[in-house]
Amino acid sequence: MSKIAFVFPGQGSQTVGMGKDLYDNYEIAKKIYAQADEIMGLPLSTISFEGPVELLTQTHITQPALFVHSYILTQLIGDKLTANSTAGHSLGEYSANVYAQSINFEEGLRLVKRRGELMKESGVIRPGTMAAVIGLNEEQIDLVCKEAREHQIVQPANYNAPGQVVISGDVEAVRRAMAIAKAEPYNSKMVKELQVSGAFHSELMVTSSEELRVAIFETPFKDALIPVYSNAEAEPFQMKSAIMNSLFRQLMSSVKWMQLITNMINDLNVKRFYEIGSGKVLTGLIKRINPEVELYNIGTIDDIKNLSVE
Repeated sequence: MSKIAFVFPGQGSQTVGMGKDLYDNYEIAKKIYAQADEIMGLPLSTISFEGPVELLTQTHITQPALFVHSYILTQLIGDKLTANSTAGHSLGEYSANVYAQSINFEEGLRLVKRRGELMKESGVIRPGTMAAVIGLNEEQIDLVCKEAREHQIVQPANYNAPGQVVISGDVEAVRRAMAIAKAEPYNSKMVKELQVSGAFHSELMVTSSEELRVAIFETPFKDALIPVYSNAEAEPFQMKSAIMNSLFRQLMSSVKWMQLITNMINDLNVKRFYEIGSGKVLTGLIKRINPEVELYNIGTIDDIKNLSVE
């Protein structure tokens, strides 16, 4: 039987209405949402189901909402399908660790809540932005960022797929990099500034990262039951110390998604990837990284009912 990996989405995959079908049809979903609302101290379930979108897309709301939705899905498919390894994109690495049982749901949600708050605050303390750059390779991206810095910060934040990189840093430096990428000799196919509240996965996250480290190391972790691939290293970790350090480093480090997926395929012979959560961002990226693997999405009640484990 082919090896299976679960991958969990991060910020940007949220949609108003996510989880409502699960809440309406499964008692366990109702219980988990009630628990989440209590931990969050706000109606996370209502915001997930009804919006408004302006509230759901705020970092400190988006992250817990996606995390809770993905967790409920894992509980609903647990008797049908299990994974041999797991990973998540940015926030999704927390979902992956809950699935691998290195941390429980309640503690995971508290950490995600704190992470979202810190990331929101960081954008106020030192405003930053991010931009997607399409059509350039890693070496070209490095050169563009180096040329654009001018004593500010701009760096690769997400290596998402071949020719698809996100950069992050000070607003002026990122916009200089965007202009450089579009011009000769790089001629990027597309450059687009993202609607984010800060320069995530960059050195601008240093203060938030240190505060998150305190929260992580106050949280009871265990060794993971299955390999969890790290965003920062693109390598599998199971020891709790390595997992904790990975989550701390992640906020300032590039998300090495392309290398991570390649390593999962090469190291473990993963043939089937299931994206557990809202949207189809990760399966889209994985298809570009390796079109030979099988890709599935589990985000709705229909996906659960149609689940094939053959």
